[in-house]
Amino acid sequence: MFSIKNKVIVITGGNGLLGKQMVSTLRDQGAVVIAADIYFEEKNEDDFILDITDENSVKNGVEAIFNKYKRLDGWVNNAYPRTSDWGNKFENIPLDSWRKNVDMHLNGYFLCCQVVLEQMREQGFGSLINMSSIYGLVGPDFTVYEGTEMTMPAAYAAIKGGLNNLTRYLASYYGSSQIRVNTVSPGGIYDNQEDSFVNNYNKKVPLKRMGSPKDIVSAVFYLLTDEASYVTGHNLVVDGGWSII
Repeated sequence: MFSIKNKVIVITGGNGLLGKQMVSTLRDQGAVVIAADIYFEEKNEDDFILDITDENSVKNGVEAIFNKYKRLDGWVNNAYPRTSDWGNKFENIPLDSWRKNVDMHLNGYFLCCQVVLEQMREQGFGSLINMSSIYGLVGPDFTVYEGTEMTMPAAYAAIKGGLNNLTRYLASYYGSSQIRVNTVSPGGIYDNQEDSFVNNYNKKVPLKRMGSPKDIVSAVFYLLTDEASYVTGHNLVVDGGWSII
């Protein structure tokens, strides 16, 4: 049970914090995993240069992957493109920056979904996962940022909230083709944030700790398995209980 052995799976943003963990864990479980990203320090034969913000890159990349592997069991939209001023407080966000972030992130996921799901429809199966966030589900608690220079970017809430409902739409649209579309919504993931933020976060979340990349990979793994064959349009929240209080 719960095997992904020999499944062909693409992880966009495969060179990032969550992406690296997904790639290594799923490969260890016997899957053929293609890490897709715009940059690799050391690129191996199953790594693929792909820019989700570029239409030609996505279309040509998906075509090349299908031509090489002859099938695609799973696709995880995990890339996290953003502008250099990402993280400005709401009142300081330039309109052009807002537009660029929505275009790169939400529209990049849309583009990947459109191209990949049409290919999956031709083969008659597939599982696509959009990486969302608790901040696409609930409003932020700004008290966790007190005493820091950090904040929760406003565009992130709009992008992830929109992505959640786009996923439901796609699950309904492609369900008759036996294609499943789901989201995974992580809570805060520890990435060497400053101590005051980590302490504030840990006090609020019921499990009293931030998540790790391994916590999130387990959810992704489940949705890619055949045991999840009757799960579609679902938002699997992995947040230590953050969103229930």
